[in-house]
Amino acid sequence: MRADACSPLHICMFSTADFLQYTQWSGIATLVFAALAVLAFIFKWGIRFRLVGTTGFMLVVTGGLFALSLVPLSRTVISGAGKYMLVYDNGSTQAVIAISPEISPSEVEATLRQAASNLYSYGRLGKRGENYLTIRARTLLHPEPGVSIPLYLGQIKRTLASREDEEMAIEIYTDKFAQLPKPNT
Repeated sequence: MRADACSPLHICMFSTADFLQYTQWSGIATLVFAALAVLAFIFKWGIRFRLVGTTGFMLVVTGGLFALSLVPLSRTVISGAGKYMLVYDNGSTQAVIAISPEISPSEVEATLRQAASNLYSYGRLGKRGENYLTIRARTLLHPEPGVSIPLYLGQIKRTLASREDEEMAIEIYTDKFAQLPKPNT
């Protein structure tokens, strides 16, 4: 682990290059265990089957590290964005995020942009004729105890074809903000 990547008070952040380096070292260790397993079978050592198991385990670890070296683990941070929670995702073209009812239209737009960047994945498949991801932002209203009503405040549509999408379609439902509870002053 790099000294600058982690400190006692901070979260460790590893880059794809770090995982690629770990993959190389794990691959070397896998080859060493495989060679030891072959030698163990040639010389009929008692630990030969344990070495086969260890080699198989190292193959799995190496494959996992290689997969982590391909996909970036960082999240996009857009200034002005509020916190959100993913409440629905069909894995292809639709997702819904939950946001706080104390949010402004500009914060909804920034939050939708951040969610669109964070939820993009190469593995999302479009339906027939739909090659875009639609993310809707909603909050919950509680008009009386035990009753919750979802209120959609906006949506964003982004392409599934590429990570960078400069032509995202953002809709903010400004008329819905009048239904939000007024903050206590």
